[in-house]
Amino acid sequence: MSAFRLSTTSYVVLGMIAMRGPSTPYDLKRAIGRSVGYFWNFPHAQLYAEPKRLQGAGLLEVHEEDTGRRRKIYTITEAGDAALRAWLAEPVKEHFELRDIAEIKLFFNELAEPDDVARLARDQIEQHERRIAEYEEMRRRYGGIEEVASRMVTLELGLGMEYAAREFWRGVQERVERGEFSSMKRRPTAR
Repeated sequence: MSAFRLSTTSYVVLGMIAMRGPSTPYDLKRAIGRSVGYFWNFPHAQLYAEPKRLQGAGLLEVHEEDTGRRRKIYTITEAGDAALRAWLAEPVKEHFELRDIAEIKLFFNELAEPDDVARLARDQIEQHERRIAEYEEMRRRYGGIEEVASRMVTLELGLGMEYAAREFWRGVQERVERGEFSSMKRRPTAR
């Protein structure tokens, strides 16, 4: 077991099965899409491969249906539960990571036309407003359900970030309107 490496995806799979109970990879994909998928993005193909890998390491058990679609249903083992609890107890030393294509485009604003920067800001405002509406609806629908109340704390962070991002892009839009962004007409030439 010492050579077996667990990734964040491994812990997401273990945690979802520990919370939900017996699950197929498809169940995991759906549950993650409605929960941690909002703030932790990874290829869904991993959700089909990772349970089998964790089963091979003794962290999950599998039961295959005898009839029908012969789905594989995974449950967490004592070793899997121990690994998950050890990970949950570890401090997080990595800094918050933000990967935002719009922010990269904004960084290169002097190479773009002011209209492009204005369009980028408008599009970002709209995207953040849509996500805010989605999160507010989630809070309205699930906020009073005792069984999920402790998980809703991540929604608070998501909403705060969405509101902050929307305000940032509104500020960019105002700066464009004031003429603070202008394109660089002369670009460096290759030597």
